[in-house]
Amino acid sequence: MTEQAQFTIRVDQNKYLPVGGSEVHAIVTVEATGPLETVAQHAQAAEVIIIDTSTSMATERIGEARKAAMAAIDTLRDGVHFAIIAGTTKATMVYPSRKEMATMNAETRQAAKNAVSGLIADGGTAIGTWLRLAADLFDPYQGAVRHAILLTDGHNQHESAAQLDAALAYCQGKFVCDCRGVGTGWEVAELRKIASTLLGTVQDIPDAKDLEADFRAMAQQAMGKAVADVALRIWTPQTAKIRFVKQVSPTLEDLTGRRVDSGPQSGDYPTGAWGREVREYHVCIEVTPGGIGQEMRAGWVKLVQPDTGMQLAAGNILATWTDDPAQSTRINPRVAHYTGQAELASLIQEGLQAHREHDFATATARLGRARRLAEESGNEATAKLLDRVLDYDRATGTVRLKPHIDRASEIALDVGSVRTVRTRRDPDQG
Repeated sequence: MTEQAQFTIRVDQNKYLPVGGSEVHAIVTVEATGPLETVAQHAQAAEVIIIDTSTSMATERIGEARKAAMAAIDTLRDGVHFAIIAGTTKATMVYPSRKEMATMNAETRQAAKNAVSGLIADGGTAIGTWLRLAADLFDPYQGAVRHAILLTDGHNQHESAAQLDAALAYCQGKFVCDCRGVGTGWEVAELRKIASTLLGTVQDIPDAKDLEADFRAMAQQAMGKAVADVALRIWTPQTAKIRFVKQVSPTLEDLTGRRVDSGPQSGDYPTGAWGREVREYHVCIEVTPGGIGQEMRAGWVKLVQPDTGMQLAAGNILATWTDDPAQSTRINPRVAHYTGQAELASLIQEGLQAHREHDFATATARLGRARRLAEESGNEATAKLLDRVLDYDRATGTVRLKPHIDRASEIALDVGSVRTVRTRRDPDQG
């Protein structure tokens, strides 16, 4: 019997709405289980490693980038399709030399490492061009787990914002890309846009010596993916409307604008490839108010593979109208928790923006509120990042911006602002 990945969907909500109520909130938890490691070993996979070789990398960074790329190459299993790209104002094939993927084996592994050892840093930065080449390389491998690693240390200074947007539109849906910024000369917003569009992550690497371990970890995670191209498919009644669909764990990501219609009153929201993991989504649906005691299915959530139509798991989002305030005013703890995590991220973004504009009073107020909220919600990692820019007196609750906030701390807080923590306890079912 062929071993397969298994998925479960759990819906947490308070289904009770007051008379005239029209907004339904639910947290949809998706968990991948089963023999995923075994399935992943047999899954077709393709990997592209993109290294910024612009002139700004001509420090110890290019040497550490070479080590990191070699570590990733050593981590990819035999049989994986792979390629290495060097990025300047153009995208250059490092290995193989032609515009195609190689297949990993002992010979190609050593040849790729030899090619990487010759990387030099000299040129500009045009990230959209690099991504377009990666998308073309992935094109023959539809159905495979397609993953890229992108490393840069600077701005996309040799392309316009419009050119980068066009490149992202070209690449969207073709592969997942995890982005890494080394040093402090890169822009969080720029890499976040790339990672967000391509369903990947963004991470700051202040010290280039940490690249090797990070690349190895990313390659290991990519090799653990067992199922490619999974989507949330949400059906709603004719009288209902989806207000938003957001990933809320492990990071915040608004998927609302990614909807692809998949049938009458049904749309797909891409989630990328899956290994052994748990992700959670906040779904908000607007419905037409019903009568007291009336119950309806406000949404039917499925996890599917859009290309094949295979359903992997499903769950219902319900609505019931009541005149009992004790039922309708109860807020589901999981919905409340992730609403708070979204507020935490917004406060940090608003505080950092105010600081950049030298509006220190607003920055203090927003970041101080974020610090207290991080502590209340148990988000210790974010609290530590806030402590790098704030002096916080837990006894009095007072906060003060540090006299000097270094660039590395600002980047770390910006990057970390979208990471959430899961609820501390199992909430009541609504």
